[in-house]
Amino acid sequence: MKLVSEFRDAELGRALRHEILALIEPDREYRLMEICGGHTHTIYRYGIDELLPEQVRLIHGPGCPVCVLPMGRVDDAVALACEQDVIFTCFGDMLRVPGSDGSLLDARARGADVRVVYSPLDALALARRTPERQIVFLAIGFETTAPSTALTLLRARAEGITNLSCMCSHVLIEPPLRALLDSPEMTIDGFIGPGHVASVIGADAFAFIPREYGRGIVVSGFEPLDVLQSIQMLLAQLAQGRCEAEIQYSRAVSREGNRRAHDAMEEVFQVRESFEWRGLGEIPLSGLAISEAYAELDAERRWSVPGRRVADPVECQCGEVLRGVLRPWECRVFGTACTPERPIGTCMVSPEGACAAYYSFGRYRRGEVQA
Repeated sequence: MKLVSEFRDAELGRALRHEILALIEPDREYRLMEICGGHTHTIYRYGIDELLPEQVRLIHGPGCPVCVLPMGRVDDAVALACEQDVIFTCFGDMLRVPGSDGSLLDARARGADVRVVYSPLDALALARRTPERQIVFLAIGFETTAPSTALTLLRARAEGITNLSCMCSHVLIEPPLRALLDSPEMTIDGFIGPGHVASVIGADAFAFIPREYGRGIVVSGFEPLDVLQSIQMLLAQLAQGRCEAEIQYSRAVSREGNRRAHDAMEEVFQVRESFEWRGLGEIPLSGLAISEAYAELDAERRWSVPGRRVADPVECQCGEVLRGVLRPWECRVFGTACTPERPIGTCMVSPEGACAAYYSFGRYRRGEVQA
């Protein structure tokens, strides 16, 4: 448990709590947004929310890559999965994400060959083993996972693999944060930044938040003491009248990020003019596509996909949850019609979804009392 247990030490947690309490002004509310769903799960798994004074409100942001995919994009994936001679590969948390006519799991039940992989390299290995079939990999995620997709496509080209292609649904972290900060419906005092994204793009990629919006951000690790310390650092900024892009997760994050990962992404991808986000709508320059130079590895060029725009179910309020306007238990179908076993919205499907975190760790009970 070395390098794990030390970040879960109860005595250190209590000491951090005392530091947090000392920074709080009794008549002030503090609204802090954790961008990543991994932080949301840490917060509720370890009861960090219970340690904080009531003046500190944690708001859940659009940092779950599965949650932000719109229904139309799921429909496109299902359409590709149903193409003749295609083996469609994806991460496991994409299987049950609902589209307008079912999920990839439903498509598999109807006869499509849909398989779970743990890495794009698994899809490449499958392409080597089955040259008679076309292998499509559904690439999702922020800058965290985009380098692995890029390196896989670089290797496929180097090996002359012709039966692998990618449906690229990678997204970028900066544009949705700007959309939130520009929105009149959201007031945020500071951000708990995603450590895994920052390990690729660097902490300086978030410097626009204090520079242009006057809000602080602390790039955080994912253990409970990481998150508690990040909250303490944000509150210290506010108490001292500072706003900076600070690094708490110094064991993994640098200012400049990973240059080799940057280079791989720049070679393989190009930025889309616009990309649709669940709950946020169309955001310019917020998604990645396969570049023209690698067009032969682009599944959306090999096959014609519908490119549908589909509205979310009226009863689902995932969009409001992703924007931080509603807490999960305030959604009208949370824990009743919408559960992890029978999800209506994406926030209840993904292991990083805010609704799944609330439900899995019992916060829906507290929500019912508060409601």
